Amino acid sequence: MSELPEYIDGLPNICGSEALIEESVRRGPAPAYLSESRTDFGRTRSAAAIALHMHQPLIPAGGPELATAAIIGNLQYMMEHQGMGDNHNAPVFLWCYKRMGEFIPQLVHAGKEPRVMLEYSGTLLHGLYQMGARDVLESLKRITVDPLYRHAVEWLGAPWGHAVAPSTPVQDYRLHVRAWQHHFAALFGLEALARVRGFSPSEMALPNHPEVAYEFVKTLRDCGFSWVLVQEHTVELPATGAGPERKHLPHRLVCRNSRGQSASIIAIVKTQGSDTKLVAQMQPYYEAKGLERWQLAGRAVPPLVTQIADGENGGVMMNEFPPKYLEVARESSGSETPLMNVSEYLEHLFSIGVREEDLPVLQPLYQKRIWDRLDPDAGPQRLEALIKDLEREDHRFHMEGGSWTNNISWVRGYESLLGPMEKVSSLFYEKVIRAGISSGEHRYRNALFHLLASQTSCYRYWGQGLWTDYGREILRRCEQILLHDF
Repeated sequence: MSELPEYIDGLPNICGSEALIEESVRRGPAPAYLSESRTDFGRTRSAAAIALHMHQPLIPAGGPELATAAIIGNLQYMMEHQGMGDNHNAPVFLWCYKRMGEFIPQLVHAGKEPRVMLEYSGTLLHGLYQMGARDVLESLKRITVDPLYRHAVEWLGAPWGHAVAPSTPVQDYRLHVRAWQHHFAALFGLEALARVRGFSPSEMALPNHPEVAYEFVKTLRDCGFSWVLVQEHTVELPATGAGPERKHLPHRLVCRNSRGQSASIIAIVKTQGSDTKLVAQMQPYYEAKGLERWQLAGRAVPPLVTQIADGENGGVMMNEFPPKYLEVARESSGSETPLMNVSEYLEHLFSIGVREEDLPVLQPLYQKRIWDRLDPDAGPQRLEALIKDLEREDHRFHMEGGSWTNNISWVRGYESLLGPMEKVSSLFYEKVIRAGISSGEHRYRNALFHLLASQTSCYRYWGQGLWTDYGREILRRCEQILLHDF
């Protein structure tokens, strides 16, 4: 397969080769990890998986004036202003983005069996490249493509701009997913992309509005993903509305819309807790050590305890994670409780006769209350009327999705950003998509870059102040591009 250029006309390669990307994903190895797995699944009693989420936004801060400043990575800004706030952590952050490229070879050459899942936002990957941190990218590429190490590392797909699914226009979310695949393939190769099977939603935000949730899962399946990480308190059992009971077994996330359509994807449940602390101290491994095999589809299978956390944020991840990870990787290698990555685990599971349809079903939170009162093909108008009724009946009921923490809404309180975001999204559709502009053109790529960068969750997380100004400024630039370059 021909490789893609990393950058085109100064912009990351995030579009223009859709057919090649789709073909690469579709023709990827199936299974992708089983032949290189060194885990004895037959004697595995339980297993543990960890994922590291890495992200830095892009900000208009490469100059003194907001309206004219170059768009640069936040890490670059931190490096250049280390005397401000917590910016002194910038060099440590940079090492955090690189260090798995050091740990994995070290452990492999010592005869151990490390495992890690990595999820890097597109904005971070671009920011690293732009600031000249090519050594970080080369370190990551080595463990991604080298046959000596790639069995130990599984990359997870993500929305390119770290957009939250519940409040990002569904057509834009699909653009984020495809852009990440483009960018990843350009940096690490098409063969590496073909091995990316799992997806990590930003902020662990899962839509629970039936129409949005259906489009979310359909986007992932259309883009070639076979499983997705979900937070346990964002899903429910369809029969009871309660949370999942056997959280350490894979499930099927089934999402229906009001037109009677459904889409399904394997769901791996991440349990609640202090995420960075749990991963930094390798809690999934110690929990797994206390478990025995569970029954699934008439077979005794090892449970998989799975956690994801920011890979650089906070003292525990910066300082405690490295020695604890190295210790656990050494101790677990060859044991009855090994570290495993999710796709590796699933391929072993299916190799012993478990089928996807054998997995228990989940659906997004609060949907039971909808489907108990709505016909499967009632239509969007009946659905919206029912949602309003349910909101009036119970103030706790909402269709705003769920994420890392249930006390943060990604809709309420962000009208100053969501209004302009929806306006620019509509403008992009009108001026670019409906007009039939080729995704290989510079004006398409330039507009898409600004659109996706403007939808980063950081601009909404803080709710007000400078970060909101950053988001609005990138949206303003995107609007100007769409009004004047098309």
